[in-house]
Amino acid sequence: MILKMRTELSLVIIAIFISSCSSTENGKNKEKEDLPNIILLMGDDHGWDEVGYNGHPFVKTPVLNEMAASGLRFDRFYSGHSTCSPTRGSFLTGRHPNRYGTFTPNWSIRPEEITIADILKEAGYSTAHFGKWHVGPVKKESPTSPGAMGFDEWLSHDNFFEMDPVLSRNGEMPQKIVGEGSNVIIDEAIKFIESSQNKNNPFLVVVWFGSPHEPYSGLPEDIALYDNLPDSLAKKEVQLTSNETGKRVSRSLREVLKERYAEITAMDRSIGKLRSFLKENNLRNNTLLMYCGDNGMPVSAGGTGLTRREDKGSLYEGGILVPAVVEWPVVIDKPSSTSAVSVTTDILPTVAEMTNQALPDRPIDGHSLLPYFENPTMQRDKPLCFWQFQPKKVFTEKSEPYIEPELQEGTTPLAKVMAGKYTRDFMNNKYKEISENHFQGERVIMKDGFKLILEGQSPNTMGDELYDIENDPREINNLADQYPQWVEEMKTELSNWQASVLNSLTGGDYKTD
Repeated sequence: MILKMRTELSLVIIAIFISSCSSTENGKNKEKEDLPNIILLMGDDHGWDEVGYNGHPFVKTPVLNEMAASGLRFDRFYSGHSTCSPTRGSFLTGRHPNRYGTFTPNWSIRPEEITIADILKEAGYSTAHFGKWHVGPVKKESPTSPGAMGFDEWLSHDNFFEMDPVLSRNGEMPQKIVGEGSNVIIDEAIKFIESSQNKNNPFLVVVWFGSPHEPYSGLPEDIALYDNLPDSLAKKEVQLTSNETGKRVSRSLREVLKERYAEITAMDRSIGKLRSFLKENNLRNNTLLMYCGDNGMPVSAGGTGLTRREDKGSLYEGGILVPAVVEWPVVIDKPSSTSAVSVTTDILPTVAEMTNQALPDRPIDGHSLLPYFENPTMQRDKPLCFWQFQPKKVFTEKSEPYIEPELQEGTTPLAKVMAGKYTRDFMNNKYKEISENHFQGERVIMKDGFKLILEGQSPNTMGDELYDIENDPREINNLADQYPQWVEEMKTELSNWQASVLNSLTGGDYKTD
């Protein structure tokens, strides 16, 4: 695929990074040194509300607050899906996860997908992944491990992790590492950055935290920060996983939130540790540092301070709107914010344009965020679509697996028991024929300030839903009956996009002439 015409910002960036035209080895090394370093951070089940800079009444996130105050704050940033594995696939590929069968948690990515790590490795970057993976097993023989998907090094978990995490280094036998989970993986990221600097390589570091996914646990000093949560929260109970048994248990919301907020604060502190390291080593100016969540808050978060409709698992705002901030001082030299609709699929096109690399020759659903760095008032000029595919209505136990089942078996244990075991296995099935029945499921198209929801899962809503999402972010006033022609036009556009997605799902994007 040919890259779109560069914006004025892109030309400036390319001039900075690729300024030397010398064919000598020294010239090549200088070009390599001028490439930006890239660090991409993502929290687990961290919704839009749960940061201080968005006005949360309790949670303490001083580092993310500082990033939002000094860099570029995205006020309408979305996860590519309402659950984790699909969003992580969108983050890596720039494509909607239904294109390659990552429909829900524990469905893997496909080996043929091209990731941000693949692209930057071609550009001379050292690449590493730390923390939660969850788009396939992390063991070295897995065809969808971090190593198989472009990362030189990894210390990763098949799913989520807590205190004293059990992680696999470069696909080897998992081992317990004593310490607070977020701090453990940030320490590893710092070691990798130091190693990359010794090799004079630019680096891509992807850190996917295990926090604040339940079951919650925190350091005593972090839990103590929330001892003054309102007593009224003690009157409500929520269900979540027990750290002791791995099974469901009911607990006081007040006690649960003390632990959840402690995890968020510890994650925030670890990000501060990384920022301090960058500054102390003169790396901050030309390092893009981005943080976002992977989906909205779960029900176990209690909805405290919730300003959006529904929760994780839903395509209403509460399920997909997440916090996002970016720092890159050499380019983003003054504090700003943008209301532009943005999404995790935009990450790959952004880093490709930053480094003057071509996009993969296949449908890409995201677009570059670089124009917003220069002009935060710009708005998205293409529709944004979401789709909760219904694999249980399409596949059966007799469906042909895309990857051999033994290669999909996970190895890293976690607290939550599922199907009688403490590890996670993955799946991905071959999709051979498109059917009209497969276009169903909750789905969304956002365009021109409006959001159309089809087959929405809210129990209080029936039929098509159209919202003026800029002025009605809580999705209260359904305008579908007032604008029937607009609804039909958006439906057609959404259906055309779905057809493209299903063609990708057949493997059509991987075929060569």
